[in-house]
This record gives sequence, C-alpha cells and structure tokens, in this order.
Amino acid sequence: MKITNYSLFLLVLFSITSYAGWKPVEGRLMTEWAKEVNPKMPLPEYPRPQMVREKWINLNGLWDYAITSKQQKSIPKKFDGQILVPFCIESALSGVKKKFTTNDRLWYSRSFVAPKLNGERLILNFGAVDYETTVYINGKEIGYHKGGYDAFSFDITDALSENDNKLIVSVTDDMSGPKGKQSVNAFDDPKFIFYTATSGIWQTVWLESVPVEHISKFKITPDIDKGTVSVIVQGSEGEARIKVLDQGKVVNSVDGFMGEEIVINIADVKLWSPDSPFLYDLEITYGDDVVKSYFGMRKFSKGKDEEGHLRPMLNNKPIFMSGPLDQGYWPDGIYTAPTDEALKFDLEITKKLGFNTTRKHVKVEPARWYYWADKLGLLVWQDMPNGSAGVDARGFRDGVAKSKVLADQFELEMIEMIDEHYNNPSVVVWVIFNEAWGQYDTPRLTDLARKQDSTRLLVSGSGWFLPKDCGDIIDRHAYKKAVPVSPDKNRIGTLGEFGGLGYVVPGHLWIPNQTTSSVYGTCTDQRHYETLYLDLWRDVFKADKQVGMSAAIYTQLTDVEAEVNGLITYDRKIIKSDVELFRKAVQERSLPSKPKVNMLLPTSRDMAQEWFYTTDKPSEDWILPEMDFTMWKKGKGVFGHKVHRNPAIEIGTEWKKMDLWVARKFELNEKLQRPVLRIAYDDNATVYINGVKAFVLKSGNNTRYIDLPFPANAIEALKVGKNIISIHVDNAKGNFSQYIDAGIGDETLEW
Repeated sequence: MKITNYSLFLLVLFSITSYAGWKPVEGRLMTEWAKEVNPKMPLPEYPRPQMVREKWINLNGLWDYAITSKQQKSIPKKFDGQILVPFCIESALSGVKKKFTTNDRLWYSRSFVAPKLNGERLILNFGAVDYETTVYINGKEIGYHKGGYDAFSFDITDALSENDNKLIVSVTDDMSGPKGKQSVNAFDDPKFIFYTATSGIWQTVWLESVPVEHISKFKITPDIDKGTVSVIVQGSEGEARIKVLDQGKVVNSVDGFMGEEIVINIADVKLWSPDSPFLYDLEITYGDDVVKSYFGMRKFSKGKDEEGHLRPMLNNKPIFMSGPLDQGYWPDGIYTAPTDEALKFDLEITKKLGFNTTRKHVKVEPARWYYWADKLGLLVWQDMPNGSAGVDARGFRDGVAKSKVLADQFELEMIEMIDEHYNNPSVVVWVIFNEAWGQYDTPRLTDLARKQDSTRLLVSGSGWFLPKDCGDIIDRHAYKKAVPVSPDKNRIGTLGEFGGLGYVVPGHLWIPNQTTSSVYGTCTDQRHYETLYLDLWRDVFKADKQVGMSAAIYTQLTDVEAEVNGLITYDRKIIKSDVELFRKAVQERSLPSKPKVNMLLPTSRDMAQEWFYTTDKPSEDWILPEMDFTMWKKGKGVFGHKVHRNPAIEIGTEWKKMDLWVARKFELNEKLQRPVLRIAYDDNATVYINGVKAFVLKSGNNTRYIDLPFPANAIEALKVGKNIISIHVDNAKGNFSQYIDAGIGDETLEW
C-alpha cells in the first residue's frame, strides 16, 4: 500500500525552521538508523495504515518544550529548548534526554497554519502520548486524554484562527496506569528486568481534513468457512460502499447502512498465513469521505489434532507457534524506533531466525508495527501492558483491585487495545496479565476481553496465576530449561517464556563494562551459547511430540539495557549466532551434527608453523598488523617445555621462562563465515586479532586442542587481506608444563 504525505498540497508553515542545532544526545548505544533521522520530518510515513486518508499533514519535527512542576497548570511563558517529536524526552533522539518524574509536567509548543477547509473539519491525531494529556489550540483547551498506548484525536476546527495557530500539549505521568516495564529510576540506574521510562509524545502527531459527515472507525471480520468478510462502519447515518480489491482488481463491491454489518462475498479466497501473508485491499466510501484499508482472510481457533491434543488452529489446521519475546525497546529512541525501516527490521529478523510468531511483551506498538507484521506474515501474541490496578495474586489465589478508579482505567485501556488492533490479521492471541503483575478479577476480565473479541484466543494469566478453566491457553514460564506444558480439556498448553540465555558482546552494551547477564546466567562463548540454545529447542520439540505443547516463546529477540539475553544486540548490529543455524533449528527442526573445521591458518600439530616470538615484554603496538618484527626471533611451533602433560604435542621451539609473546601474520582471500580458534595452551593465554582482544583463557593445562568460536568483536576485526594473530602466554603456576600453539579455521555445519 503506497501512502504519501500531501503536505505540499495542504501547505503547512512551521514556526521552527532551525534544524542545524538538533543532534542526538551522545552516550550509551545508538542504532545505525539513528543517522537517518531527519529532524525536519522524522517518521514521515502515514501512521495509520489500516485507515488511510489522502489529505494529511505530519506534525513531527522540532517543537519547543519545557519541564515544570506538575502543579503548574498555566502555559509557560518561556520554554527550555527544542525537542524532536515523536521521541520521548528520556531518549537520545529527542535531543534532550532528561529524566522525567511523577512530580513533573512536560509542555510542548509549536505553530501551524491550517489548510483551507472547504466546509470540512480538521482533526488533530495523536498516535500515543504517555500518559495524561491536555491539548490547547490558541490558548483554548480542546481535549484531554488518559492512557499511554492508544491513539486519540480531537476536532479542532472551531478553535482555529485564519493565520498562525498555536498548539500546546501538556503531559503528566503518575505511573499508576498501565506502563509495562517502564521505570523512572532506570534512567540513572539500569538493571534487571525494568527499563528507562517513556514520557510524553512517542508516536506521530498529524492533522487530517474530513467531511462533516465522515467515517469514525470500522470493524473487519473475515469468515473463511463462508468465504465472506463483514464490515461494520461507524459514523453518521446513511449508506457506505465497501469495495474489496485484489492487487488493484475489484473482487466485489457492496453497499450497506452505517452501523450495520455489511457482508461481502469473496470468490476463490486467498488465505492469510505466515507462509503466505496475502492481504486484500479495502476501500470504504461514505459520502465525500474515502478511507483505504486492508485485511487478511484468516481464522484462528482451537481444535484437536490427530493424536487428540488440543491445538491452536490457523485456517482450520494445527499450527505450532514459535517466536521470541519482543520488548520493543530501542537504545536511541526508547519506545520509538528511529525509522520505519528500523521498526520493520525487528519483524524481518524474527522471520529470518525461523520464527512464525512474536510475543509483543507488555507494550502496544505504533500501528505501523502491526502493518509490517500483517504484511510480512507473523502471528502476534499481544500483551496488555501491566499496571498497578491489582494486588496479591499469588499461588492459587487471584488478586484484587486496589481501587475502582485504577481498575476502570486498566479495563478501558485493555478495551482500546483490543479495538484498535481488531482488524490486524497478525494478532491472534490477547494476553491479559503477565506473571501476576497488577492481576485481579481474572475470570471477569477474561469475559470482558472475550465479549470485545471472540475471534482470537485468550491467555488470562501468563506464567504464574491462572484460575481453573479460565481462558483458552495454559501458559507457563521456565528459564534455563524448556519444561513441557500439557493441554487440558479446554485449554492449549504453551511455554510463554523460556531460555533467556545471556551472551555478552563487548562494544554493543548499554552498560559498557558489563561482563555478565543481569538475569538468567551468562554463556562463556558463542559455542556454549549455540549449544544451550539448540538443546532448549530439542526439549521444546520433544514436549510437542510427547505432551502436545503448542507454542514456545524464547526470551528474547534483542538485548534490552542491562539484559543481554537477546538473540541480537540492543543496537541491532550483531546477530549472536549464525542465522541459518537458528533458522533451520526452529523452522525446520533440523539440528546440526558435529561441525567440521577447515583450517586456513594451520596449527603445528601436523606440520611445524613459523611464528615471531620474544620472552621480553614488547611495546604496546606488538598486537597491530603494521608491527615490525625485525628485532623478534623466529621459531617453529609448538612453543613450550619438553616436559609437559601432553605427550602428543611435539615441541618445535624451547620455552622455559615465565612469559612468552608470539605473533603470526597471515592473509585471507575471503571472509570467514564461522571462524574458530584452535588452540592448545598452558597456563594462561590472551589472544588478539588485529589488535582486538579476542580471548582471555585461564588455567590451561588442556591435554588436547580445543576449538573456540570467535566472539563478535573478533569476527569484526578479521579482514579480507592482511591480518595478525598475537598471543601472550604465561607459566603462572611455575611448573614444568608450559606450551602454546594456535591456528584459525572456518567451521561448517552439516545436517
């Protein structure tokens, strides 16, 4: 669906024209997409792909901002500076990056010239603002909204002036409502499973002109069994025309009354699925108002497979759902992806890693995220962001609401979430509560969600407390191992969180000197990481076959702040293993046999190899490719003492002193796919590749050569052309066993 911004047609004049002063705040991590952020128009794409109008004006860009006391209700006379909308004030991309507390009030200001309205109305739209928002036009309050994840809009026509119009937005957040994993304190002290908060505008702001009588919303319900799609259009009274198109060709066109179900027959239905995510286009005309949308013909239900296990059914066929936990955080934009391509990337890499599902964890994304999930073909578990409405859910006891006010707000936002994403074919599961956080009145809220949407499955409580016979899914969480979860008579069995393997990639960390995972343990190297990951999926597939478990959600897609248990780094620059290995393991259930290694830089085990060496501490540049080794000695490996613990190792050059430094230059004709270090050492060895510290190996005495996969920083350092491997080894224990030999190979996997 091609969507264009008609800002040239509907001329808008910005009061802020100085963009040269904006830049992201330095510090911590940035993604590659941060460089592509244009302060004149960040996120220029039409923000609501399922309800598109041609005439619209994007208000993203530099606005004035001020932070005052929460108690200040009057518009500030002076503002603190400029902020790049729609990035939250805590983010680097906002150009501000300031902590915002529950005692603060955030003010936004900008001017605009309204487009010429030929009897039309002008609507001001917000994708999302966190959390309590008051909007003023020309000093007049025109609306209030409470909620951090749902879209809202105001008709501002009657408040407009003929010339410049002043738009003011005021925001506060007491953190009592649904907030997911946001923590105010994480801004200064990132740790464990809670992250930097998001305050203020964090999704696109835009204007659009509409006829006086116009479409407000619509509901699309496909029925693959009957070969029909029904549409209910909301707005004023009268008739609407619904047109269904297949790649521009009209499939059917039907007229019907507003507010009533309009049923359209579709011949030769093309089904939507992760393998074939076909989307029909939809055009709704009501008087002079025309909106464009799309839908997928798919059915998601539950039923028994051939073995009698209760399973999720996609288009009346059993499906096993495999996917990552997707937190939706960004190091530079926090809640907001830097660009639409960045937003799309997370879904694309999810598919490439072999998954057919993703669990959007306690966050609701911008509408374009669901558009890409629909278009690329992923099944989405959508969590309701947890809040503080409930308390004391534990063991076999449900929680209770803290207050009616908090409960009413939580339920209102849950209904909004379901309504806003009802039309997305990718969304197949609603998760009401996660791990008992804020959980209360679970059976009643399950009924409320079911009343709102009976076309999808429900997880009433994910991981912890789940009342008997409540919801459609029994969902458990287990880390470090994949436990089997059996279905019962009426509910599917799923493993909604598992794994969480930590793997630190230096140079790509939120906390620069972090060496361990903050959560579920840390893998020692890439081989260790891959082995444990593949073993987890072996257990998952076993649970599928043995007890009929139907889904597994691995924690998690990316590192997030202090959590380094992602399949890719937080900056999205490093995938922590071979993509094809992970894809085959999950998608094809094809697990590799023992890998083979082609040695490109041989060890001295079969034929002695020549190295430069010295027993005197060298200058600091000894590890660099341009190092001049004229003053060093040359010798053949293996270097060591003739009396050692491995009689299979034949000494080529005698080494008896405490320390030894060796180096070897080599050339590569092509980039290695899975480089490994083959090494035998005693006692301690530090290995450098082109000046980059790649391995720190302690307490040697290994009686065999071992293969160690290159860490990410060493893979980056390895170049096509000239390279150098440098090793410092010592005999710290002072015994007669000391030696060093090493080589480099490229590992290949066979299935």
